[in-house]
Amino acid sequence: MVKNDFVDAEAICEAASRPAMRFVTPKTESQQMLSALHRVRDSLIRDRTKAVNQIHGFLLEFGISLPVGQSVIKRLPAVLAEHTLPPRLIEILERLHAHFKYLSEEIAEIDKEMARQLADDDLGQRLLTIPGVGPITASVLSAEMGDGKQYGCSRDFAASIGLVPRQYSTGGRANLLGISKRGDKNIRRLLVQCARVYMQQLHRQSGRLAEWVRAMLTRRHSNVVACALANKLARTAWALATRHGTFDARPGLNAPA
Repeated sequence: MVKNDFVDAEAICEAASRPAMRFVTPKTESQQMLSALHRVRDSLIRDRTKAVNQIHGFLLEFGISLPVGQSVIKRLPAVLAEHTLPPRLIEILERLHAHFKYLSEEIAEIDKEMARQLADDDLGQRLLTIPGVGPITASVLSAEMGDGKQYGCSRDFAASIGLVPRQYSTGGRANLLGISKRGDKNIRRLLVQCARVYMQQLHRQSGRLAEWVRAMLTRRHSNVVACALANKLARTAWALATRHGTFDARPGLNAPA
């Protein structure tokens, strides 16, 4: 089929005439701002990571191995004073260190701006009630998921970010494999991180969700439980968005209230 304006208009009319068709809700100004801030923040983080790797690489070529982490990079001038290095190399490392500091300051400013935007976002505040979910994940979900009505159910949303089992069917038999890892990998990564944080603090948690995680850990590997918990967090987020509720972890109550 040739793609042109007439064909596009015909396809739109055909889609609009179907009663079961679901449409994506346009983003609000606040959601667009959060999405833009996240894209800029991700770009700055990648640049900062490249600067850190370059510093480690240059020093390693001269036999200096630094521990992994940003804390040692922050005190790089003191580290350079302890070793005898070529003056040109020291100048390059100081430039990289200044660039690192600049990027860290910009990321901190964007974090503050996102916190201010999230404070005015109703869905973002409700998403923060989900255990393990912090401002970064809540703001990403609020910006990308919207009201959630473009998904037919919570499983559809979890499938859109690759957190449901991949299915292989043949001969009338359906085999469930590992998670599909399709869709938005950034949201999937953040939800898995939230799940791991929740599992690290499991001794402090209570309620049906905590009991479910403890039972899962007795029979499954922690990596599998983390993905399963991330799936539950995604479904809970969809429920909060569509039902306009908050998370309640008290025993005997449903998670999305």
